[in-house]
Amino acid sequence: MSEPPILAIVGPTASGKSALAIQFALRWGGEVISADASQVYRGLDVLTGKLTPAERAGVPHHLLDVVELDEPFDAGAFARHADAAIAGIRSRGQRVVLCGGTGLYLRALRYGLCLAPPVDPSISAELRAATSSGDLTIIADLHRQLAACDPAAAARIAPRDGQRIERALGVFRSTGRRLSDWQSEHGFQSPRHDIRLIGITMARPLLDLRIRHRVAALFDDPRLQTELSRLALRSADARPRALDAIGYLEALSWHAGKMTRTDAIERVIIRTRQYAKRQTTWFVGDPTIRWFQTLETAGVAPSATGVAASDLDPYIASFWNREGSDA
Repeated sequence: MSEPPILAIVGPTASGKSALAIQFALRWGGEVISADASQVYRGLDVLTGKLTPAERAGVPHHLLDVVELDEPFDAGAFARHADAAIAGIRSRGQRVVLCGGTGLYLRALRYGLCLAPPVDPSISAELRAATSSGDLTIIADLHRQLAACDPAAAARIAPRDGQRIERALGVFRSTGRRLSDWQSEHGFQSPRHDIRLIGITMARPLLDLRIRHRVAALFDDPRLQTELSRLALRSADARPRALDAIGYLEALSWHAGKMTRTDAIERVIIRTRQYAKRQTTWFVGDPTIRWFQTLETAGVAPSATGVAASDLDPYIASFWNREGSDA
């Protein structure tokens, strides 16, 4: 008998994916794998929206707290860790529920990564020195350089994402070819796993309101000051790249007295909305995603979702069932 397909819940941040994933796991007997590029880091808890053990409602979660802040982690590493987690979950007779908004991680797991050539070491060293400086002006300038030589890659990479900017620029400078061309030739046509995707969508005004409420709630979290104190000590000598995660530079500036709390919150809201827009752009082009609409009557609580797992039972039953003959 073939293994049951993997269920993946995707969509923009603050759309209620985590709450829905837990509902599915509880209803159908599953465990959750996080596909979030920031939640893999130990010590990045509050502003990444990482669920506490109590909030996980007894459902095992995987790929949280995988590496230290200064350890490298990319889409290839995610695919390897996720493969191991999937094998373990299935060995326990449970179903796999993927949940997250990092589209590149999900694509790497589903289709693998294109094999672009290695970057010239001297070019890599030069770019890494620039992106590791933490100077957002320098990183933004590198993003503009990337937009000039590889517009498609630049459109998918956030202006502050130094690691991915470094990789894309490095490929072009080393080979004279755009990373987006290498990826296009790869094609991403042969799935490594049978993954059925559910997308959560909502009207933009509602999402913006949910983002505002969520960011405010995260800054009100009593754990945040302790977390920021610890991170400030870690970044005193060299800022770990993991702190590029949305919210941490602003929150640390507030913590250090360099920014007001109000300004920090507003800047994080803006960055989060920009990220949500990029996520939506990434996922909306995937014709294999089955979209479900969150209604405005669902409210704005960050942990709430206007889509109930029970509402989706007819669709889920088309490839999962409780008797075990999944297809």
